[in-house]
Amino acid sequence: MNEYLITLDGGTTNTRAYLWNEKGEILRMAKEEVGVRNTAIDGHNGRLKQGIKVCLEQLLAEEDILYENVRLIVASGMLSSDVGITEVPHLVAPVTVEDFISGAVKTVLPEICPLPIYIVPGMKNSSTPREEAFEAMDIMRGEETESIPLIKNFGKGEPLLLVLPGSHNKFIAVDANGAITGCLTTISGELLDCITTGTILANATGKRFVSEDGYNKEMLLKGSRNALKTGLNRACFSGRILNLFFSVSQMDIANYLLGVVYGEDLRSVLGSTALKLPKGVRTVIAGKKILCNAIADIMSDSKEFGEIVVVPETNIPLAAQGAYLIAANIKPQ
Repeated sequence: MNEYLITLDGGTTNTRAYLWNEKGEILRMAKEEVGVRNTAIDGHNGRLKQGIKVCLEQLLAEEDILYENVRLIVASGMLSSDVGITEVPHLVAPVTVEDFISGAVKTVLPEICPLPIYIVPGMKNSSTPREEAFEAMDIMRGEETESIPLIKNFGKGEPLLLVLPGSHNKFIAVDANGAITGCLTTISGELLDCITTGTILANATGKRFVSEDGYNKEMLLKGSRNALKTGLNRACFSGRILNLFFSVSQMDIANYLLGVVYGEDLRSVLGSTALKLPKGVRTVIAGKKILCNAIADIMSDSKEFGEIVVVPETNIPLAAQGAYLIAANIKPQ
């Protein structure tokens, strides 16, 4: 009896596989420290394919089942990219959950496993790239699966803005019908890391990032407001001024810089043509607690957004939840 589903989530440095039963419960998870970064370095995806094979065989062995007991395998994230296992073109916004289900591409890769793998496509904002309109263009691979459970749980027949903070912050517009109409990406996490550890501000922060017990909303908003007023470069250097002349602690400087960087994200969301958002849009933020709270506080301070909901992290990652919702609705070909 084919009663199990397997979902694969591939990122830059890690690949995870989840084994699900017919009730939608995760039975096992396997992880290999291999990702699309290895493909870019090696010039081929051999290590990535081998890592996926190891994950799959580990799941089956630990649960003592065979491939013949598996109904479907679905892959998402960067596995659909040019440095993944098979490149699948992006779908063009607007895109619904049903589009991701019907758009999953059946791929046979016997070097990985004897079953076909259905690869979920990513999404892009435009089908006809034009250089004069490059600012409105954006792409995502992986965040679309994270968005699906949020749309399912929070879509109430009204537009939504989904926010997924991380190394790259992703802002995703959803219409009243639950279709993703566009996305916007910033490199905020990477930028904050560089500013904190690789500039003259490293001494002011002690190369430390904001901790849960060190979160300071007042300093965060001081940073975001200054960024909106004077711009990223000047606002960052003002962090050194605070440290030198006002004896502001390293943790409070870290809060200030987090506010500076996320204040620039606010400017992007309000000013970019990549998203078309109604004023007062309901906003759902999901991810690490500190990052979610920081974005929520800055957005609330701007008075540009409606209800702001922060979704706490769960034991089952959003990407895995979304991939399961897709897998459960694919009809094997």
